[in-house]
Amino acid sequence: MTPEERIAQLFHASIETKREALPQVAPQIARAGRLRADALRGDRKIMACGNGGSAADAQHFAAELLNRFELERPGLPAVALTTDSSTLTSIANDYAFEEVFSRQVRALGQPGDVLLAISTSGASPNVVGACRAAAERGIRVVALTGRRGGAVAESLQAEDVEIRVPAESTARIQEVHLLALHCLCDLVDRTLFPSTEGP
Repeated sequence: MTPEERIAQLFHASIETKREALPQVAPQIARAGRLRADALRGDRKIMACGNGGSAADAQHFAAELLNRFELERPGLPAVALTTDSSTLTSIANDYAFEEVFSRQVRALGQPGDVLLAISTSGASPNVVGACRAAAERGIRVVALTGRRGGAVAESLQAEDVEIRVPAESTARIQEVHLLALHCLCDLVDRTLFPSTEGP
């Protein structure tokens, strides 16, 4: 197989995963978009967390809310719980790595906020802990998961939203997660700023 053939194979796999995921994730993305827009309209904030590539996705999402996505509009309150190395390492050192997000949620979160919890496997203990801390604080959760949802799915409350990608490959799940995050940014922008010009 040539490099070009392998690249084409990966492109087609990504396209097929998105096609298969669409019927399952579209209603949940729409629900999550409404939930986030309502929170932001009510002067609440979005917190985001995840590990590895999902940490990068959490930071990406927070940046697109706090700065801008595709519309020219005011910044929106969002914070990635993955970015403060002093906080992360002090919690991991003094308590446990499983608590690096939950302690931040308990300290920073307020009722009415929304937590974006990202885990491709659904098995990340620190993301599960963040979801449980959110429930304690009256914070709704939007979870981006894959495979069978795992412990993250099991930790969610009835009013929370799970966007589960029906795939096994971590790379394919992450690719759908990124598209879902862009859809959420677009929905928030169009809901809160309907008269603003954009693509």
